[in-house]
Parts: sequence; structure tokens; C-alpha cells
Amino acid sequence: MQQWKHNERASEPEIFDEKVRAVCECYAQAQQLRDEQGVHVISTDEKTSIQALERLHPPLLMQPGKRSRERQEYEYIRHGTRCLIANFEVATGRIIAPSIGQSRTNEDFASHIEKTIATDPDAGWVFVVDQLNIHQSEMLVKLVARKLGIELALDGKGDLNLMKAMASRRTFLADPAHRIRFVYTPKYSSWLNQIELWFSILARRLLKRGNFTSVEDLHRRILEFVEYFNRTMAKPFKWTYKGRPLKV
Repeated sequence: MQQWKHNERASEPEIFDEKVRAVCECYAQAQQLRDEQGVHVISTDEKTSIQALERLHPPLLMQPGKRSRERQEYEYIRHGTRCLIANFEVATGRIIAPSIGQSRTNEDFASHIEKTIATDPDAGWVFVVDQLNIHQSEMLVKLVARKLGIELALDGKGDLNLMKAMASRRTFLADPAHRIRFVYTPKYSSWLNQIELWFSILARRLLKRGNFTSVEDLHRRILEFVEYFNRTMAKPFKWTYKGRPLKV
């Protein structure tokens, strides 16, 4: 599987490198865009299947004189799962307008983007996302077009007439002339999406050793962690990677 992924990545290396540089340039320009134009550069993705696990036994505390961490019993009750859709604002390091639900459908993602835009409806928005199908759906195209006042050609059923292919929808959503646009990471490049770094913080600080009595408790605790993070820990990541240099 890894070899297949490598071949996919290596099949068009120049296009791959161009996409990597486009993402890195977004990060490099985020602070200036925010300060001078009020544009929000946002790294967005989903963390799925977050389990609400209730531990049956309390953790075993550290013994005096021993360097090991407290030990956690691994018997638990499963109360279900939730999906978190989160936005990391690159210039500030804050998490804004998180969405927590049971699924990650086209409707879920479009609703999340609409909620995010509503926090500053007249501003410019640049969303860095991967190429998952829900990030380039017909519903998302219609949402962006509605926000920008663009009329779309629809067929008799109300479906997009000229953008049935995903590539066409992606081209529309990535249009640099749009006030609301999407920048897509290359396939198999989740390391390029800064929100993944924040997801690892969430996992270490809350989820890995958490004890949740219900999915509602999990939901509440995630939102409380977001509030705590924004208040005490939020700062931009030091992103130094700029992509591989162009061949000359």
C-alpha cells in the first residue's frame, strides 16, 4: 500500500511540488493577509470516530520513588463516537467555530463552512483542506456561489449543469478571484495540513487519557478544551517548510 502511495505521488512530481508550495505560501502570507485585508487563512479537517470511553476503574497512581507515569486500566464502556470538524486559524493559532456531530457528510461539511463564514461574513476566507470528496461537493459549490452572489447553471432537478465532475467543482472552489476559496493539499499529504498538529495536541491532552460518561460528556469536554486552548495555549505554529525548490 505504501509503495502504491509513493508511485501516485511520484507520477507527477512537478504538479505535486506546485501544490505543496501553494499551501506553504498560504501559511507564509496568513499574518499579512489578516493584518492588511482581514482575510482568514484556515486549516480545516475532520477527526472522526472519537470514542466516548468510560473507564471502569480509576487510574493507578504513581508510586513514590518511581519514575513511571500513572498507569491506566483499559477496561471501559463504549458510549458511542463523535466527529469533530475543526478550524485552525493559521495567523492566530486559535480554533474557531468547531462542529461536533455524528457524521461527516456533504451536508455536515457545508454546514460547518457556512457556520465558520458567519463568524465574519464579509471577510475573505481561505480554507486549506485535503481532497476528500466532501471538500469539493456540489453542496459546497452552491454554498460558496450563494455567498458570493454567483449564479450557477442548474439542470431541471436543481443540480449543477456544468460542474458534475469533481475536478470542475474543485476548480471553482479554488478560484483565486473568489473571496471565499479553498486550497487543496496533494493526496497523501496530511502532514501539510496544520490542523493535524492541533489534533495531536487534542489527543494527548484530552482524548488519550480521558474518561467520558456519554457522547454528550465527550462533546462538552472537547468544547471546554477548545476554550481552554484558545485562552492559554493558542499561538501560530512555526512553519518553516516551503516545499522543494524549483529545478533550474
